[in-house]
This record gives sequence, C-alpha cells and structure tokens, in this order.
Amino acid sequence: MESTAAAPESGRLWPYVQIARVDHWFKNVFMLLGVAVAYFIDPSHVTLAALPKVLLALLAACLVASSNYVLNELLDAPQDRLHPVKRSRPAAAGRIKTPIALTEWLLLAVAGIGAGWLAHPTVAATALAFFMSGIVYNVPPLRTKELPYLDVLSESINNPIRLLLGWFAVDQHSVPPVSLFIAYWMAGAFFMAIKRLAEYRRIDDKEVAASYRRSFRYYDEDRLMVSLFFYAVMAGLFTGVFIVRYRLELILALPLVGGFFAYYMKIGLRQDSPVQNPERLHRERGFLMYALLCAAVCLVLMLSHIPALYELFNVPAAQTAPLWTLD
Repeated sequence: MESTAAAPESGRLWPYVQIARVDHWFKNVFMLLGVAVAYFIDPSHVTLAALPKVLLALLAACLVASSNYVLNELLDAPQDRLHPVKRSRPAAAGRIKTPIALTEWLLLAVAGIGAGWLAHPTVAATALAFFMSGIVYNVPPLRTKELPYLDVLSESINNPIRLLLGWFAVDQHSVPPVSLFIAYWMAGAFFMAIKRLAEYRRIDDKEVAASYRRSFRYYDEDRLMVSLFFYAVMAGLFTGVFIVRYRLELILALPLVGGFFAYYMKIGLRQDSPVQNPERLHRERGFLMYALLCAAVCLVLMLSHIPALYELFNVPAAQTAPLWTLD
C-alpha cells in the first residue's frame, strides 16, 4: 500500500469516487431476491410499511460494498500495476493518498452499518458481516483472495450475505432456507470462477498471472474449468432441494436457468471476455434479455399452482414453515 503525495491528481475528489466503484452498486440488486423469497414464503412480511427498511438495507449494501472496494484498491495497488488493464486504476496509478482513502473506507463502512441499524439490528449485523468479509478477503494474514478456491468462495459469499440483507429487511424473526443460501453462494462461485478463467486467459502468461494474483500459481485452465463445473453442479443440486421443499412449480424453469448458466459460460470463454468486468455486461443485450426472461418465468411460476406437477413427481404440496427462527 503506497501513498504518492506528489501525484498531481491525488488531491482531487474524482479518484476517491472511482475507488468506491459506484458503478458496481447494481450488484446489490441481488439482495432483492431475499425480499422476494420472504414474500413468497410468508406474504404478510412484505407490506408498504417494509419499503423504508428495504431501501435502508439496499443503501447499507451499497455503502459497505464501496467500503470493501476502497480497501481492495488500496491493498491491491502493487499487484494491479502488473495487470494490463487494472494498472490504470487510481491507486495503482498513484493518484490516491492513503490516509484519505483509509478514512473513506471507514466512513463508508460506518455509514453503511448505520443505515442497516436504522432498518433493524439484524440488518446492521448482516452489513457488519459484509464488511468483515471484505477484511478477510483483502487483509493479510488471511487475505483469502490469494488462496486457490478460497479466493472464489470467500468473494462469492457476498451473494448470500446480500440475500440476508433483503430477507432481514422484511423478516427479522427467521432466516431464509439453508438450501437457497447455499445455492446462491454456489451460483456466485460459478460466476466468479468464470471471471478468474477469463482473467487467466486474458493475461496469457502464467508467470505474469502469478505475479498479479498469487492463486494463479496454482490455477490453470483445466483446474478452473473443473472448479466452475463443481460450483454449477452444487448450485443446481441445492436449487433442486429448495424447489422440491418450497415451490415445485419452479422445476419448469430449470431448463431456462440451465441455459442462463450456459449462456454466461459461453460469454466467459470469449477472448478478452467481458465477464472480467461484470459491470459492462449491460452491453450484452441478448444475455440481458435472456436473464429478464428467466426472471419473468420464475416470477410467474412462483405465483402459480399446478397440482398435476405434484402428482407427476409424487411430491406433497409444501407447507413452507418451519424455518430456522431467531427468537
């Protein structure tokens, strides 16, 4: 971590906005799955009165995510200078003063956890867990981002943490199904493993890749491909557990969901793939349309009841409860 006080742009505001990566806030929309599932399991939890809490939880997710991004940029600066694209980031380019950035990191975290507290203490506790995951991922001696497989698993755990933020915004007395939690985690790991694969192929030099990210000393294309296959299978299996337990109608969407994973993998295997920077995936219009189609079909099926499916698969209709409770 370095400070370059003489850099002509280090005193300007814009580099500090850049390292907060506000353009990545769209990822926090995935916390809304927690709201949706809470509604389908018990509609009484989701009312207009819950809207302020949902908005506060979303704000908490965005602010804490930015706090983690600031820490990431600061601690990754030496390695980012070895990356063909990331070397232009503000910290790597010497346009950031370390004391100011550390203050930004802490203020964003406090503001995010505070927003969570205004929603509910369980939301604040989850926001704190989100913040701690950033420390585990970035800060030595743990710094799991340098360890093969743990780098993917420790970063993708933020997916189910976002799920919890959405859930606790509307239901503070129970937790979402464990099967959904694990499925969401493994789906995130699948996407993250494809990102690693795309980065590895983009650099196209094992020594350079290893100097940029230490886990690349162990990874190669075959190992990354095997790992993402494992994550996809685990995501599918635990999604199946959730579907059978809570909403069998969703089984009709599985071919579409499988196609979504395959579509993303196809994009990930391109030369210089855009999955290296997921915030740029909005340019993939076909993929976005397909993702919206999947979401729409899942929503319709969640609102549907098809008795013939339960007879066909010999599965009793779910009673939903009990969930694990916090009382």
